[in-house]
Amino acid sequence: MLHLLGVAAAAAISFSAIFIRLADVSVSTAAFFRPFYALPAIGLLILLDRGDDRRTRRERVGTVFAGGLMGVAFTLWNYAIDYVGAGLATVLGNTQVVFVGLFAWWVFRERPPRATALAVPLVLGGVVLATGVGRPDAYGSDPLLGVVYGISNAISYAAFLLIFRRTARSVTRPWGALFDASVGAAVVTLALGLLTDPAFDLRPVWPAHGWLLALAVGSQTLAWGAILAVLPRLPALDTSVILLVQPVLTVVWGAWLFAERPSPWQWAGVASVLAGIAVVVLAGALGRARRRPRGRVG
Repeated sequence: MLHLLGVAAAAAISFSAIFIRLADVSVSTAAFFRPFYALPAIGLLILLDRGDDRRTRRERVGTVFAGGLMGVAFTLWNYAIDYVGAGLATVLGNTQVVFVGLFAWWVFRERPPRATALAVPLVLGGVVLATGVGRPDAYGSDPLLGVVYGISNAISYAAFLLIFRRTARSVTRPWGALFDASVGAAVVTLALGLLTDPAFDLRPVWPAHGWLLALAVGSQTLAWGAILAVLPRLPALDTSVILLVQPVLTVVWGAWLFAERPSPWQWAGVASVLAGIAVVVLAGALGRARRRPRGRVG
C-alpha cells in the first residue's frame, strides 16, 4: 500500500509541468501563483497537524531565504518549459541530484558517492544531446536556450535544497518549514514578475488559474506531503526508484498531450541524463542501506 501511495504521489508531481503548459500564462505569473496558492493549503495542514515547530528565528529566516532560491528555480524552469517543452525541461531539472552532491562536496566538504564520477559525464553528455546539437529537427522553439534555463533551474534548486536541509534540521513535521519556504518563493517570484515580465498578471482568470490551483494544491502541497510522509517509511532503494517515476512520466504526458516529439539526438540525451540521475540516486540508496545498523539476535 505504501509503495502504491508513493508511486501515486510521484505520478501527481509529474503533472506539474503539464499544468503550467495548460495554464498558458506568462512565466512569472505561473511561478508566483504556484507558491502563493499553496500557502493557504499548507497553513490548513499546519492547523490540522498541530505539530511543535521548535526552530529558532534564525533557522526560520534561513528557510525563507532558501525559499527565495526555490522561487528563482520555479521561474527558470518555466522558461525552460516554454523553450524546450514540459518533458525535456523536467528531465533537465532533475539533474539537481547531481548538483546537490557536487555543491555539498565543494561547500560543505561532504564527500560525494563514487558513482558521481560516472554520473557527471552521463548527465553532461545528455545535456549536450538535449540541445539537439544544432540539428534542424530538434524539438523546441529554442532548444539551446531551453537547456540553459533547464540547467540553471537545476542549479538554483540544488542550492535551495542544500540551504533548506541545513535550516530545517530540527523539524519533525515538514509543514512549517514548507510554509516558510513558500513565503520566500512567493516574495521573490512577485518581485521578478513586477521587474522583469511585462506580461505578469495578478488577475485570476478561468480556466488558467484552475490549472495553477491544481498545481499548487495538488502537485506542490498534497503530493509532496504524501511523499514526505510515505517515502521515509520505505526502503531507500524503493524510494529512489519511485522518485525516478516523475521525470519519466512527464516525458510521456508531454508527448501524449502536447505532441512533444524530441529528435533522436534529444531522446538519446534524455536517456543519458536519466541514466546519470539513476546512478546517483540508486548508489546513494545502496550506500545508506549498507550503513544502516543491523539488529542483534538474542
